[in-house]
Amino acid sequence: MAIEVRIPTILRDYTGGAKAVEGNGKTITELIDDLESRHAGIRNRLIEESGELRRFVNVYLNDEDVRFIDGIGSALDDGDTVTILPAVAGGA
Repeated sequence: MAIEVRIPTILRDYTGGAKAVEGNGKTITELIDDLESRHAGIRNRLIEESGELRRFVNVYLNDEDVRFIDGIGSALDDGDTVTILPAVAGGA
């Protein structure tokens, strides 16, 4: 099952500069584990020691925030697109 994963600039050091990579898995968790097997260190930037998604990392499955689906347990289908975005904060 091939899933396109869009990588933000800040994490591209882990993917050799690639803006998008392919991954496999039945859930977001499995997908992240698969990415880690080929792009060592990326999992630690996305997942807390507790196994939850880091607070300032947003993951979208086909444009829907996984936090509003089933979190990192969200099911994946062949051809899905997962976008990883760092949270942006600011203000005056």
